[in-house]
Amino acid sequence: MSFTLGTTSMSPPIALAPMAGITDRPFRDLVRSFGVGLMVSEMVASQEMVQAKPGVRERAELSADAENTAVQLAGRDEYWIAEAAKQVAGQGARIIDINMGCPAKKVTNGYSGSALLKTPDHALNLIEAVVKAVDVPVTLKTRLGWDGNCLNAPDVARRACEAGVQMITIHGRTRCQFYKGSADWKAIRTVKEAVNVPLLANGDIVDTASARQALNLSGANGVMIGRGAEGKPWLLAEVAHRIWGTPAPEVPEGNAFIEMVSDHYRAMLDFYGPDLGVRVARKHLGWYMDEAGTGSAMRRAVLTEKKPAEVLALIPEALSVQQPEAAA
Repeated sequence: MSFTLGTTSMSPPIALAPMAGITDRPFRDLVRSFGVGLMVSEMVASQEMVQAKPGVRERAELSADAENTAVQLAGRDEYWIAEAAKQVAGQGARIIDINMGCPAKKVTNGYSGSALLKTPDHALNLIEAVVKAVDVPVTLKTRLGWDGNCLNAPDVARRACEAGVQMITIHGRTRCQFYKGSADWKAIRTVKEAVNVPLLANGDIVDTASARQALNLSGANGVMIGRGAEGKPWLLAEVAHRIWGTPAPEVPEGNAFIEMVSDHYRAMLDFYGPDLGVRVARKHLGWYMDEAGTGSAMRRAVLTEKKPAEVLALIPEALSVQQPEAAA
Protein backbone atom coordinates (compact mmCIF):
# COMPACT_ATOMS: atom_id res chain seq x y z
CA MET A 1 0.00 0.00 0.00
CA SER A 2 3.02 2.30 0.22
CA PHE A 3 3.78 4.84 -2.49
CA THR A 4 6.11 7.74 -3.23
CA LEU A 5 5.49 11.45 -3.65
CA GLY A 6 8.58 12.98 -5.21
CA THR A 7 11.36 12.22 -2.74
CA THR A 8 8.94 11.36 0.06
CA SER A 9 8.14 7.72 0.71
CA MET A 10 4.63 7.20 2.05
CA SER A 11 5.59 4.08 3.88
CA PRO A 12 3.57 3.52 5.95
CA PRO A 13 0.69 5.27 4.14
CA ILE A 14 -0.43 7.28 7.16
CA ALA A 15 -0.33 11.04 7.70
CA LEU A 16 -0.79 13.57 10.46
CA ALA A 17 -3.63 15.90 9.50
CA PRO A 18 -3.13 19.67 9.44
CA MET A 19 -4.78 21.20 12.49
CA ALA A 20 -4.79 24.93 13.21
CA GLY A 21 -2.91 25.75 16.38
CA ILE A 22 -1.88 22.12 16.88
CA THR A 23 0.36 20.70 14.16
CA ASP A 24 3.12 23.23 14.68
CA ARG A 25 6.77 22.32 14.45
CA PRO A 26 7.15 21.07 18.06
CA PHE A 27 4.17 18.70 17.74
CA ARG A 28 5.19 17.48 14.29
CA ASP A 29 8.68 16.76 15.59
CA LEU A 30 7.24 14.77 18.48
CA VAL A 31 4.89 12.70 16.29
CA ARG A 32 7.74 12.13 13.84
CA SER A 33 9.93 10.77 16.62
CA PHE A 34 7.60 7.76 16.94
CA GLY A 35 7.63 7.09 13.18
CA VAL A 36 5.05 8.21 10.60
CA GLY A 37 4.61 8.52 6.84
CA LEU A 38 3.78 12.19 6.30
CA MET A 39 3.52 15.31 8.44
CA VAL A 40 1.33 18.20 7.31
CA SER A 41 1.75 21.71 8.67
CA GLU A 42 -1.00 23.93 9.94
CA MET A 43 -2.94 25.66 7.19
CA VAL A 44 -1.03 28.72 6.00
CA ALA A 45 -2.84 31.68 4.41
CA SER A 46 -1.03 32.35 1.13
CA GLN A 47 -1.19 36.13 0.91
CA GLU A 48 -0.29 36.59 4.57
CA MET A 49 2.62 34.19 4.08
CA VAL A 50 4.07 36.14 1.16
CA GLN A 51 3.51 39.46 2.89
CA ALA A 52 5.25 38.14 6.01
CA LYS A 53 2.33 38.73 8.37
CA PRO A 54 3.56 38.10 11.95
CA GLY A 55 2.97 34.53 13.11
CA VAL A 56 2.14 33.10 9.70
CA ARG A 57 5.58 31.93 8.64
CA GLU A 58 6.07 30.12 11.92
CA ARG A 59 3.18 27.82 10.98
CA ALA A 60 5.02 26.74 7.85
CA GLU A 61 8.43 26.43 9.48
CA LEU A 62 9.93 23.08 8.62
CA SER A 63 11.66 20.74 10.99
CA ALA A 64 15.32 19.92 10.53
CA ASP A 65 14.26 16.79 8.66
CA ALA A 66 11.82 18.12 6.08
CA GLU A 67 11.76 14.97 3.98
CA ASN A 68 8.33 13.85 5.07
CA THR A 69 6.78 17.25 5.70
CA ALA A 70 4.11 18.92 3.58
CA VAL A 71 3.14 22.57 3.94
CA GLN A 72 -0.57 23.23 3.50
CA LEU A 73 -1.61 26.44 1.75
CA ALA A 74 -5.00 28.11 1.59
CA GLY A 75 -5.98 30.92 -0.72
CA ARG A 76 -8.43 32.34 -3.21
CA ASP A 77 -6.07 34.22 -5.55
CA GLU A 78 -3.90 32.48 -8.13
CA TYR A 79 -0.99 34.91 -7.79
CA TRP A 80 -0.71 34.75 -4.01
CA ILE A 81 -1.08 30.99 -3.69
CA ALA A 82 1.50 30.42 -6.44
CA GLU A 83 3.93 32.85 -4.81
CA ALA A 84 3.45 31.21 -1.43
CA ALA A 85 4.08 27.79 -2.98
CA LYS A 86 7.33 29.04 -4.49
CA GLN A 87 8.36 30.48 -1.16
CA VAL A 88 7.79 27.40 0.97
CA ALA A 89 9.28 25.11 -1.70
CA GLY A 90 12.35 27.35 -1.65
CA GLN A 91 12.51 26.93 2.12
CA GLY A 92 12.66 23.16 1.74
CA ALA A 93 9.09 21.90 1.66
CA ARG A 94 9.03 18.58 -0.19
CA ILE A 95 5.26 18.65 -0.78
CA ILE A 96 2.70 21.44 -1.17
CA ASP A 97 -0.83 20.60 -0.01
CA ILE A 98 -3.78 22.75 -1.09
CA ASN A 99 -6.54 23.28 1.45
CA MET A 100 -10.04 22.89 0.08
CA GLY A 101 -11.49 21.36 3.21
CA CYS A 102 -11.39 23.86 6.07
CA PRO A 103 -14.98 24.57 7.13
CA ALA A 104 -14.28 27.56 9.40
CA LYS A 105 -16.41 30.59 8.58
CA LYS A 106 -13.45 32.98 8.65
CA VAL A 107 -11.91 30.87 5.87
CA THR A 108 -14.98 30.09 3.79
CA ASN A 109 -16.25 33.67 4.05
CA GLY A 110 -13.02 34.62 2.31
CA TYR A 111 -13.84 32.13 -0.46
CA SER A 112 -11.02 29.81 0.58
CA GLY A 113 -10.96 26.32 2.08
CA SER A 114 -14.07 24.26 1.47
CA ALA A 115 -15.86 27.26 -0.10
CA LEU A 116 -13.90 26.42 -3.25
CA LEU A 117 -16.11 23.36 -3.66
CA LYS A 118 -18.84 25.80 -4.71
CA THR A 119 -16.64 27.23 -7.47
CA PRO A 120 -14.80 24.23 -8.94
CA ASP A 121 -13.60 26.09 -12.04
CA HIS A 122 -11.91 28.71 -9.87
CA ALA A 123 -10.54 25.97 -7.62
CA LEU A 124 -8.93 24.33 -10.63
CA ASN A 125 -7.31 27.61 -11.62
CA LEU A 126 -5.70 27.78 -8.18
CA ILE A 127 -4.52 24.19 -8.41
CA GLU A 128 -3.04 24.71 -11.87
CA ALA A 129 -1.25 27.86 -10.67
CA VAL A 130 0.43 25.96 -7.82
CA VAL A 131 1.38 22.97 -9.98
CA LYS A 132 3.02 25.29 -12.53
CA ALA A 133 4.80 27.28 -9.82
CA VAL A 134 6.77 24.47 -8.16
CA ASP A 135 8.69 21.32 -9.02
CA VAL A 136 7.68 19.46 -5.86
CA PRO A 137 4.54 17.28 -5.69
CA VAL A 138 1.23 19.06 -5.11
CA THR A 139 -1.54 17.34 -3.15
CA LEU A 140 -5.12 18.29 -2.31
CA LYS A 141 -7.21 17.93 0.85
CA THR A 142 -10.94 18.47 0.58
CA ARG A 143 -14.36 17.20 1.66
CA LEU A 144 -17.21 15.27 0.05
CA GLY A 145 -18.82 18.53 -1.05
CA TRP A 146 -20.28 21.76 0.23
CA ASP A 147 -23.52 20.19 1.45
CA GLY A 148 -25.81 17.24 0.75
CA ASN A 149 -26.91 18.84 -2.51
CA CYS A 150 -23.35 19.50 -3.68
CA LEU A 151 -21.40 16.24 -3.40
CA ASN A 152 -18.94 17.10 -6.15
CA ALA A 153 -15.70 15.75 -4.65
CA PRO A 154 -15.34 12.98 -7.28
CA ASP A 155 -15.41 15.46 -10.15
CA VAL A 156 -13.23 18.02 -8.38
CA ALA A 157 -10.68 15.34 -7.47
CA ARG A 158 -10.64 13.95 -11.02
CA ARG A 159 -10.03 17.38 -12.51
CA ALA A 160 -7.38 18.11 -9.88
CA CYS A 161 -5.50 14.96 -10.87
CA GLU A 162 -5.70 15.94 -14.53
CA ALA A 163 -4.15 19.27 -13.51
CA GLY A 164 -1.20 17.51 -11.87
CA VAL A 165 -2.21 16.81 -8.25
CA GLN A 166 -0.43 13.65 -7.09
CA MET A 167 -2.46 12.67 -4.01
CA ILE A 168 -5.95 13.38 -2.69
CA THR A 169 -7.14 13.38 0.92
CA ILE A 170 -10.89 13.30 1.56
CA HIS A 171 -12.55 14.13 4.86
CA GLY A 172 -15.75 12.10 4.90
CA ARG A 173 -18.08 14.99 5.64
CA THR A 174 -19.47 17.97 3.75
CA ARG A 175 -18.51 21.48 4.70
CA CYS A 176 -21.94 22.17 6.16
CA GLN A 177 -21.56 19.21 8.51
CA PHE A 178 -18.44 20.79 9.99
CA TYR A 179 -17.44 18.03 12.47
CA LYS A 180 -20.95 16.94 13.40
CA GLY A 181 -22.36 13.48 12.87
CA SER A 182 -20.08 10.74 11.60
CA ALA A 183 -17.61 10.70 8.73
CA ASP A 184 -18.99 8.76 5.76
CA TRP A 185 -16.03 6.59 4.81
CA LYS A 186 -18.10 4.62 2.28
CA ALA A 187 -18.83 7.82 0.35
CA ILE A 188 -15.09 8.39 -0.03
CA ARG A 189 -14.98 5.33 -2.30
CA THR A 190 -16.73 7.31 -5.06
CA VAL A 191 -13.79 9.71 -5.04
CA LYS A 192 -11.27 6.88 -5.01
CA GLU A 193 -12.93 5.37 -8.07
CA ALA A 194 -12.75 8.70 -9.89
CA VAL A 195 -8.99 9.24 -9.60
CA ASN A 196 -5.81 7.46 -10.61
CA VAL A 197 -3.60 8.74 -7.78
CA PRO A 198 -3.24 7.61 -4.15
CA LEU A 199 -6.03 8.69 -1.81
CA LEU A 200 -6.09 9.05 1.98
CA ALA A 201 -9.27 8.73 4.03
CA ASN A 202 -9.77 11.25 6.83
CA GLY A 203 -12.35 11.96 9.52
CA ASP A 204 -13.15 10.17 12.81
CA ILE A 205 -10.10 7.90 12.55
CA VAL A 206 -9.00 7.67 16.16
CA ASP A 207 -7.53 4.19 16.59
CA THR A 208 -6.61 1.01 14.73
CA ALA A 209 -10.16 -0.25 14.53
CA SER A 210 -11.51 2.93 12.95
CA ALA A 211 -8.51 3.09 10.60
CA ARG A 212 -9.19 -0.46 9.39
CA GLN A 213 -12.86 0.27 8.86
CA ALA A 214 -12.13 3.51 7.00
CA LEU A 215 -9.71 1.69 4.69
CA ASN A 216 -12.16 -1.13 4.02
CA LEU A 217 -15.16 1.09 3.33
CA SER A 218 -13.35 3.76 1.31
CA GLY A 219 -10.87 1.64 -0.63
CA ALA A 220 -8.30 4.32 0.23
CA ASN A 221 -4.56 3.76 -0.03
CA GLY A 222 -3.99 5.08 3.46
CA VAL A 223 -5.38 7.23 6.26
CA MET A 224 -4.88 10.67 7.74
CA ILE A 225 -5.34 11.07 11.48
CA GLY A 226 -5.98 14.38 13.22
CA ARG A 227 -7.78 14.84 16.51
CA GLY A 228 -7.16 11.23 17.54
CA ALA A 229 -3.49 12.09 18.00
CA GLU A 230 -4.18 14.84 20.52
CA GLY A 231 -2.42 13.76 23.68
CA LYS A 232 -1.26 10.58 21.92
CA PRO A 233 1.63 11.51 19.61
CA TRP A 234 2.49 7.81 19.29
CA LEU A 235 -0.94 6.92 17.87
CA LEU A 236 -0.04 7.10 14.18
CA ALA A 237 2.98 4.86 14.67
CA GLU A 238 0.91 2.40 16.66
CA VAL A 239 -1.83 2.24 14.00
CA ALA A 240 0.84 1.78 11.32
CA HIS A 241 2.37 -1.07 13.30
CA ARG A 242 -0.92 -2.89 13.76
CA ILE A 243 -2.09 -2.48 10.16
CA TRP A 244 1.09 -2.46 8.09
CA GLY A 245 3.56 -4.21 10.36
CA THR A 246 5.98 -1.33 10.86
CA PRO A 247 8.11 -1.34 14.02
CA ALA A 248 6.02 -0.93 17.17
CA PRO A 249 6.55 2.42 18.92
CA GLU A 250 7.62 2.51 22.53
CA VAL A 251 4.53 4.02 24.13
CA PRO A 252 5.84 6.09 27.05
CA GLU A 253 4.59 5.20 30.49
CA GLY A 254 5.33 6.52 33.95
CA ASN A 255 8.52 8.59 34.05
CA ALA A 256 8.99 8.23 30.30
CA PHE A 257 5.60 9.85 29.73
CA ILE A 258 6.42 12.66 32.14
CA GLU A 259 9.75 13.22 30.39
CA MET A 260 8.10 13.29 26.94
CA VAL A 261 5.51 15.86 28.03
CA SER A 262 8.14 18.00 29.75
CA ASP A 263 10.35 17.94 26.64
CA HIS A 264 7.37 18.87 24.45
CA TYR A 265 6.57 21.75 26.78
CA ARG A 266 10.15 23.04 26.62
CA ALA A 267 10.12 22.73 22.82
CA MET A 268 7.01 24.91 22.64
CA LEU A 269 8.61 27.50 24.90
CA ASP A 270 11.71 27.55 22.70
CA PHE A 271 9.67 27.80 19.51
CA TYR A 272 7.16 30.48 20.55
CA GLY A 273 9.03 32.22 23.35
CA PRO A 274 7.99 31.92 27.00
CA ASP A 275 4.97 34.26 26.98
CA LEU A 276 3.17 32.83 23.95
CA GLY A 277 4.55 29.33 24.55
CA VAL A 278 2.86 29.05 27.95
CA ARG A 279 -0.52 29.81 26.35
CA VAL A 280 -0.10 27.62 23.27
CA ALA A 281 1.01 24.67 25.38
CA ARG A 282 -2.12 24.59 27.53
CA LYS A 283 -4.23 22.67 25.02
CA HIS A 284 -1.56 19.99 24.74
CA LEU A 285 -1.13 19.76 28.50
CA GLY A 286 -4.90 19.40 28.80
CA TRP A 287 -4.89 16.43 26.42
CA TYR A 288 -1.97 14.83 28.23
CA MET A 289 -3.83 15.20 31.51
CA ASP A 290 -6.88 13.61 29.87
CA GLU A 291 -4.67 10.60 29.16
CA ALA A 292 -3.37 10.61 32.73
CA GLY A 293 -6.74 11.03 34.42
CA THR A 294 -5.52 14.09 36.29
CA GLY A 295 -7.80 15.42 39.00
CA SER A 296 -9.66 18.69 38.49
CA ALA A 297 -7.74 20.68 41.12
CA MET A 298 -4.33 19.74 39.74
CA ARG A 299 -5.57 20.24 36.19
CA ARG A 300 -6.71 23.75 37.04
CA ALA A 301 -3.38 24.51 38.72
CA VAL A 302 -1.40 23.44 35.64
CA LEU A 303 -3.59 25.27 33.14
CA THR A 304 -3.73 28.55 35.06
CA GLU A 305 -0.07 28.76 36.03
CA LYS A 306 1.73 31.46 34.03
CA LYS A 307 5.34 30.76 35.01
CA PRO A 308 7.01 28.08 32.83
CA ALA A 309 9.25 26.86 35.63
CA GLU A 310 6.24 26.34 37.88
CA VAL A 311 4.37 24.45 35.16
CA LEU A 312 7.37 22.16 34.67
CA ALA A 313 7.46 21.57 38.42
CA LEU A 314 3.78 20.58 38.42
CA ILE A 315 3.91 18.22 35.43
CA PRO A 316 5.36 15.16 37.27
CA GLU A 317 2.64 15.21 39.92
CA ALA A 318 -0.10 15.98 37.38
CA LEU A 319 0.85 13.00 35.23
CA SER A 320 1.91 10.54 37.90
CA VAL A 321 -1.25 8.44 37.51
CA GLN A 322 -0.76 8.12 33.75
CA GLN A 323 -1.68 4.73 32.32
CA PRO A 324 -1.84 5.07 28.50
CA GLU A 325 -4.10 2.69 26.66
CA ALA A 326 -2.83 1.10 23.47
CA ALA A 327 -4.84 1.67 20.30
CA ALA A 328 -7.46 -1.04 19.93
